[in-house]
Amino acid sequence: MRWPFRSSPRPGAGAHSRALFAIGQCVPFAIALLVVAVELSPAHFLYTGPLLTATPALAAVTMGPKGTVSAAAVAVVVSVITATHNDAWGTQQVYTNFLALFLVSVASVTTSRAVRTRRQNELDQIRRIAAAAQEVILRPVPARLGPLRPASMYLAAEAGARIGGDLYDAVETRYGVRMIVGDVRGKGLPAVRAAAAVLGAFRESVHYEDDLVEVVHHCVAALQRELAVPDAYDEEVLMEGFVTALVAQVPDGPVVEVVNRGHPPPLVLRQGKVLTLMPASTLPPLELEDFAFDLPEKVESYPFAPGDRLLLYTDGVIEARNRDSDFFPLPEAMESAEAAQARSPQEFLERLHQGLLRHTGGSLADDVAMLVIDRLEDAAEREDARLSRPADPSVP
Repeated sequence: MRWPFRSSPRPGAGAHSRALFAIGQCVPFAIALLVVAVELSPAHFLYTGPLLTATPALAAVTMGPKGTVSAAAVAVVVSVITATHNDAWGTQQVYTNFLALFLVSVASVTTSRAVRTRRQNELDQIRRIAAAAQEVILRPVPARLGPLRPASMYLAAEAGARIGGDLYDAVETRYGVRMIVGDVRGKGLPAVRAAAAVLGAFRESVHYEDDLVEVVHHCVAALQRELAVPDAYDEEVLMEGFVTALVAQVPDGPVVEVVNRGHPPPLVLRQGKVLTLMPASTLPPLELEDFAFDLPEKVESYPFAPGDRLLLYTDGVIEARNRDSDFFPLPEAMESAEAAQARSPQEFLERLHQGLLRHTGGSLADDVAMLVIDRLEDAAEREDARLSRPADPSVP
């Protein structure tokens, strides 16, 4: 059950910026229409040449080379129409206007190409940096973890982004394979820093804490330290800086142990049917412990037999909507013949990804993280994997 206090993402500055950008793209053509209206009206004695000359220059700011050429072509057509209507051919003013328009258009197209090339180079560099950061924060899970075969997938909703506020990891320890999946309330760099703090605490504590609840407590403490950094977040993020998280453990037995802190429940695909691992009580997200109301925080166990497939995910999956505002039917997608017959966990995630994109029309409104775990069916192979597990140097 998802924590009820979690609000839906609010429209941010991104939509406002896109609206202003679209308005800026319309300005050059609006100027051309204004010039036509003036020149074809009784007010044609007004000198409109400078307005048309500015048209390609304004287009170069927001429209790129092709848009700049289009704006320049419109300006030329308007100049021809107005010169013909006013019988101004042969005058020095007309030829001066055309020469100025030509020079400004050439300069604008050249500048627009240079700016686009520079922006593309900067974007490529940012993507390389983001890819390196993703390897550190959201590193790919191994193809094999003891008796399990895991796979992971992260999809950022923001165009050009590689990492965001969703987090996941899977680590093999002496207690079994331990996993985490979470979702930071908020966007941008503050959300990335909060995710990094939680993941760092998880990766350290899973190796020496035998109780999953204590692992969660380490994650809470790390998040509190991160939120306490002066000027780390703006005021809005400070008020909403919580993380829904789910920590799970697969020991040697046929079970999965879970501590769910306000996160969507895991799903188990067993013999073609999906089972929801609902928590016995709803616990608050990390950093919202004041809402616990003395609810017991304990590890809950669920069957996880050989041949089962476990899916951990963030709410960006189940809250994805289509044009009719219908949510993505994740259990049905898992049970579909196409997804259920996927041989490997990675292929299973790829088919879920394709179904998600078909449902949303290729556009995601929120980040998506998915972690799938297959329990191997061969008992002897599981025992060999357990015996070959590296010894923990901290154990005497």
